[in-house]
Amino acid sequence: MNSFEQLQSRLRDFIPGADLRAQNLPLAPELQLWLLDECYPQHLLDSEQIQRIMNYPAYWCFCWGSGQVMARYLLDHPELVRGKSVVDFGCGSAVAAIAAAKAGAASVVACDLDPDAILSSYLNAELNAVELEYSADFFADERHYDVILVADVLYDRANLPLLDCFRQRADTVLVADSRVKNFSVPGYRHIQFQHATTIPDLSESEEFSRINLYLGEADQAAHR
Repeated sequence: MNSFEQLQSRLRDFIPGADLRAQNLPLAPELQLWLLDECYPQHLLDSEQIQRIMNYPAYWCFCWGSGQVMARYLLDHPELVRGKSVVDFGCGSAVAAIAAAKAGAASVVACDLDPDAILSSYLNAELNAVELEYSADFFADERHYDVILVADVLYDRANLPLLDCFRQRADTVLVADSRVKNFSVPGYRHIQFQHATTIPDLSESEEFSRINLYLGEADQAAHR
């Protein structure tokens, strides 16, 4: 079983009858990702299968709005990552990591605790003809990065304290988020707003299509 067949099989363990399909992104049509085909048979899922999906949300088979907006921003502002070391924290499908690589980053690490996300990231990098490094644990070492990318990670408010940690581990932190209201975190400033929806469409509330980008700067005290 090759890598794609392995990931396809993994998806069907949780969503019977579902297929992965290479799809261009509305906001970044120059990129393609292996994503859940929107024609998956939702009507055939029983309550047990639906509960299994809720318990194991396969984040990597969707391209969330924040990831799309971040990818578009990186492709339009390559100077942010060109020639730099980058890590995509909680990478999911690795859309931000791939955009950073396309924008000329010297090295890009796709980091995610989920081994399925790492496999998905590998296949998506291959699909877009870029090379990434991979990590399952951001905290396994003390490596300092030029740029940390953080898209769709703050859906869990328990992750908010990580924003201070990121400023200690990188010169620049780019955050894309639609979940935190009244975002006001020391060291971060708002730089852009854009609408985007999840691919495939999950018919989420309109408020979750309102994506904000924030730029964080290094905590200088941490480097003294």
